Amino acid sequence: MVRERILCLLRCCAMVCGIGLWAMPSSHAADPNAPKVQVPGAVQIPLGDKVLRAVFVAAETGFDPAITRDLYSAQVIQVVFETLYTYDYLARPAKVVPQTAEAMPEISDGGKTYTIRLKKGIYFYPDPAFGGKRRELTMADYVYSYKRLFDPKLASPHVWLFEGKVVGLDEAAEKAKKTGRFDYDATIAGFELLDRYTLRIHLKQPDFNLSMILAHEPTSAVAREVVEKYRDGMGQVAANPIGTGPYRLADWVRGSRIVLEANPEYRGLTWNFTAGADPEDQAIVAAMKGKRMPQIGRVDIRIMLEDQSRWLAFIDNQVDLVELQGPLAPKALTKGKLKPELAAQGIQLSRIIDPEISYNYWNMQDPVIGGLSKEKIALRRAIAMAYNVKEEIAIVWNGEAEPLEYPIPPGIVGHDPNYRSSVRYDPKLANALLDKFGYRRGSDGFRTLPDGKPLTIRYSSRNDSNGQHQAEIWKKAYDSLGIRMEGNTKPFPDLLKAEKQCKLMSRNSPWIADYPDGDNFMQLFYGPNTHQNNNGCNKIPEYDKRYAASQKLPDGPERNRLYHEMARILEYYAPIRISYARYRNMLAQPKVIGFKKHPILHAEWLYIDIDKEKK
Repeated sequence: MVRERILCLLRCCAMVCGIGLWAMPSSHAADPNAPKVQVPGAVQIPLGDKVLRAVFVAAETGFDPAITRDLYSAQVIQVVFETLYTYDYLARPAKVVPQTAEAMPEISDGGKTYTIRLKKGIYFYPDPAFGGKRRELTMADYVYSYKRLFDPKLASPHVWLFEGKVVGLDEAAEKAKKTGRFDYDATIAGFELLDRYTLRIHLKQPDFNLSMILAHEPTSAVAREVVEKYRDGMGQVAANPIGTGPYRLADWVRGSRIVLEANPEYRGLTWNFTAGADPEDQAIVAAMKGKRMPQIGRVDIRIMLEDQSRWLAFIDNQVDLVELQGPLAPKALTKGKLKPELAAQGIQLSRIIDPEISYNYWNMQDPVIGGLSKEKIALRRAIAMAYNVKEEIAIVWNGEAEPLEYPIPPGIVGHDPNYRSSVRYDPKLANALLDKFGYRRGSDGFRTLPDGKPLTIRYSSRNDSNGQHQAEIWKKAYDSLGIRMEGNTKPFPDLLKAEKQCKLMSRNSPWIADYPDGDNFMQLFYGPNTHQNNNGCNKIPEYDKRYAASQKLPDGPERNRLYHEMARILEYYAPIRISYARYRNMLAQPKVIGFKKHPILHAEWLYIDIDKEKK
């Protein structure tokens, strides 16, 4: 019976081939004596202005839209810079709306041509890079910013957003690779500037997600003068974010504290969103409608890596808005509801299932675990079957996650709630699979490679309590197979840097939606996206062929069929083990008005208010 199940598994899919409180930094954060980043032109917010005290659960990496790929830095980028489009604050499912654009794009030529008009009178925050002149935003700034993503020197992880799509853009990048310099003054046929405020984008083929891509923060407008004044040796401006958004960076101590202040050049926004049948939405509209935004003058962010530090700061009223990750859930929640004693104090809970997948990947370029040979496939499949996803959800996240069967999570276009993965928790079958393919146990009980060499898997995780617990559960899985596991903890920014370079052997990697379409998740495993978002650095021809074909299709049965085939291919070759989507529980103090966690927007600070009289 076991032999038959092994053969079945192998044939599967062949058919589709400081504890510190607010007054002091956490003892677990970066060195509080680290040098501050000098921010030019700081404006003092008068005493009495509204201040929101927020917390990040991991350190930021920097604030250059073309380079940043972590959620926490992206929250800052999203309020300092602006994209042409954004999302309606209250609409569910998420709805794209204009931000700096006058209206939604005019689409012609069967979806291959997008004409977009920019609002006039939008200005960058004043900076010495502008030579003392008031600097208006134009469409040329967006074209320049899109070109930056393709500058080989910059090595942006966001090339995939436009790669193979815009007429002439890939060719300009190839020329830059040969000459060693990207020509920013050269005309790109796909970016036709009709005038200062009108851009016509010419695509090689229809792209049904372009409006959502133009709402994603890597496509934010960055001024060329700022880049040329402040860029480092790699062309990055991570420490000098000068944008047109509602906030500006006023103070920054790396890995410890970020202070944002309202941008006096920001044109302002009148809060004018519509509520549906949800009573909470109706209450938000009643409290916020007609207000001039932003109402909050300063956002003071501390980085606190440890759960207990964040919890103590919140209950001591030193934090206004905090993410309540799974390990802390029992302190505030009972069966997904706020505990009565906290509700009685006016504490607010906004709870959603994140549009994310958390998955474990194995580096397909690694000589031990990677590759497409049968014995390597068998090794990864056995490990995938030995891992108990439900146990991780229970122990690490206190039940605050839902197991996933499909690479596209709930709430995202293309999700299939009826899909069932062929990968199941089955340690007995996993061991039999390893036995069949020559991974023999030695006298010490540990397995070797089929050629007799030692077999050790290195698992990398964040240097916080969650990362430690995840490593412990993975070690339990490897122990059940007789495979040595070597732990490797790193700060979050270091993990991101190493995996982009394909230097990590294995890691649990969460991905939250950049935009609400299945394409944003299926691209994670696409070969050409290696060194961008393909963290496992896998290149599977059968998968890549289908992904390329799916790019030409709108949402519908034909694209869904390809997605199903791609999911089965992932199960067969096992470059990843899909695990779960977590609940995001956001707690707000009683004085916070209008907060509702958005599934796509990273930062809601522009849309909320503070009641200064409420303590």
